[in-house]
Amino acid sequence: MDRVPCTGIARTLLDLAAAKDRGLRHAIRQAEVERKFDLGEVVELLKRNKGRRGVGRLRLAIADHDPQEQETRLELERRLLRLFKRAGWPEVNGHLVAHGISMMPDFLWRDARLIVEADSRRVHDTVAAFEKDRRRDQILAAAGYTVIRVTWRQLREEPAELVKTLSTLLSHQPPR
Repeated sequence: MDRVPCTGIARTLLDLAAAKDRGLRHAIRQAEVERKFDLGEVVELLKRNKGRRGVGRLRLAIADHDPQEQETRLELERRLLRLFKRAGWPEVNGHLVAHGISMMPDFLWRDARLIVEADSRRVHDTVAAFEKDRRRDQILAAAGYTVIRVTWRQLREEPAELVKTLSTLLSHQPPR
């Protein structure tokens, strides 16, 4: 039986970029709509393929594919960073591999094995995103990480409680 070779989304996007395909940005947007776009996967692919044709073009395309959403996410992350000053500085979008899966948690305290994800309803309130987030949390928990999710409302209305929770979690560093 002959098999049809297939590539993943990240590789397909790189191939489109190398071919100077005008549909690259549309393909990225469509992959997002279908909840199949994984920025961490694309970034990892770009790291592994330095110097390959299309890398620069794909890098530009992912940098500005949705500026409004990026700004919303950046604002939530900026506000959380200001809050984290009181609990200890994390890595922002640090690279992590758990059970062979490449991830970029929003905030990572590696030594404490703590991850904070900034969740907005706009991005995380779909069935696909909800399922993906839960599966990701399970993989991280199996790898020994504690994951907490922070919403805009919590940040706005309960900042002291967030700092207290973070401080408590950071003071109980698990054995490595």
